[in-house]
Amino acid sequence: MKRAAIFFAPGYEEIEALTVVDLLRRAGIEAVCVAAQNTATVEGSHQITVSMDAKIDEIDFDSFDILVCPGGMPGTKRLEACQKLTEQIQQFYDCNKLIAAICAAPSIFGHMGLLKGKKACIYPGMEAELQGAEVVYDPVVKAGNIITSRGMGTAIAFGLEIVAALLDRETANQLGKTVVYY
Repeated sequence: MKRAAIFFAPGYEEIEALTVVDLLRRAGIEAVCVAAQNTATVEGSHQITVSMDAKIDEIDFDSFDILVCPGGMPGTKRLEACQKLTEQIQQFYDCNKLIAAICAAPSIFGHMGLLKGKKACIYPGMEAELQGAEVVYDPVVKAGNIITSRGMGTAIAFGLEIVAALLDRETANQLGKTVVYY
């Protein structure tokens, strides 16, 4: 079974995080909600608190197929400040394993220099944070082992792209029909 780690930090964007978790679980992918600050629950940017499946210090990163960073503020800044997470993002990138970010969170990849020469998208007005990237305005972009997306309104497209990357396009398309996205 494919496994995804979705990272939550206080101030995360609820729809971006939970839509991904929901879609991945519907597709039969084990989606693990991970607290980047090692807490049992994490409160989002709109005061919705979610119970976590694991704390970052408890997980075996090697057991995951993808690392997912939701956006939201100040959640994105808190994810970027989590050294354990950024070290693992770098390792996944170096090993050609999947990494994904939505809304403001692609800025983390830009600041790390992972987007040089790659197409990427981000929340409107934050394009300068995609350092070295070819900025595009599609709802979601997959460039090699990196998936980026623009914001809350693109969360379903983002989740379905992750399903396609982990499983296959046909499964993602069928799931999109099931949830009446298409």
